[in-house]
Amino acid sequence: MRQPTPHPAMRQLEVFVGEWDLWAADRTVGPIRTDFAWLEGGAFLAQHADIDPDTSLPGDWATHAPFPTVTLIGYDDTAEEFTVLYADGRSVSRIYQGSFTDRTWRQWRSAPGFHQRLTVTISPDGTTAEGRWEQSADGEEWTTDFDVTYVRAGKS
Repeated sequence: MRQPTPHPAMRQLEVFVGEWDLWAADRTVGPIRTDFAWLEGGAFLAQHADIDPDTSLPGDWATHAPFPTVTLIGYDDTAEEFTVLYADGRSVSRIYQGSFTDRTWRQWRSAPGFHQRLTVTISPDGTTAEGRWEQSADGEEWTTDFDVTYVRAGKS
């Protein structure tokens, strides 16, 4: 079966492809193994994340851990932005929009009572990425939910 022709904008996301260790909440949570891989010849980028069964999570993370998670990223050529589909082990499913400019990935969604956004910047050498998830009840006043640090596997 033939594969679709990927939109050229998808090539920007090549810097994510591979395995990463994700750390969250000032490195108190993790490592969480995360991998990014192309699907359908590069038409989509898939992200999978999960913890090792022996990993212990602190406090609220233990009771609200979303793992495993899967994210599918594609490009909407009419909106000129990425579309992100997310699902996790808690039966949570969400749709986000995304952009990638100057090595910075931005992802956001507006939902009544629970707006979210993620900003992650990849280092020039491509071995780390740092950022944060933020949340807002009204889309106006934002608070940090938790910080994230990605370290390319084998580089920590």
